[in-house]
Amino acid sequence: MRRGRRLEYATLIWNVVGVFVLAGAALAARSVALVGFAVDSVIEIGASTVVLWELAAVDERRQRRALRWIGSAFVALALYLAAQSTVVLFVGFRSHHSPLGIAWTAMTALAMYALAVAKATTGRALDNAVLLAEGRVTMIDGVLATVVLTGLILNARLGWWWADPLAGYVILYYAVREAREIFAH
Repeated sequence: MRRGRRLEYATLIWNVVGVFVLAGAALAARSVALVGFAVDSVIEIGASTVVLWELAAVDERRQRRALRWIGSAFVALALYLAAQSTVVLFVGFRSHHSPLGIAWTAMTALAMYALAVAKATTGRALDNAVLLAEGRVTMIDGVLATVVLTGLILNARLGWWWADPLAGYVILYYAVREAREIFAH
């Protein structure tokens, strides 16, 4: 169980640092995808906190309340990305290049894939459904980082300005899916 908590703390710390790095990169580049990924990192901080509560066997009512807050945050993120990505595409706004955003999302993708595998392995060894589920969420974070990275690189290298808001739509899809899953329970 201790290893599970250490893995979750590692995810939590990475996301806390990531929020600041991504916020700076998003402001400098004026990138919808980076803003969306930064907000997703804030939400994942909340999700990691819920998992840590679960591993500590905290009151179920508090967990449900926390999950509702996380679900609401995903709804807000989805609304923001739907509006902002659509406006950006409609007016043809071109975000700036973001070497910092590219570097951080590349490192994030690698870190999330490694943490996902470690959580899945530990979850199976401990027969812990929470860690197994969190491992899947962490894998999705790696996929989202890869999508944002792809959008940033396509914009920087090929001038495909529309790849940034399209990456925002991918995060939008994920946010809607997560909110639906949370509120379905």
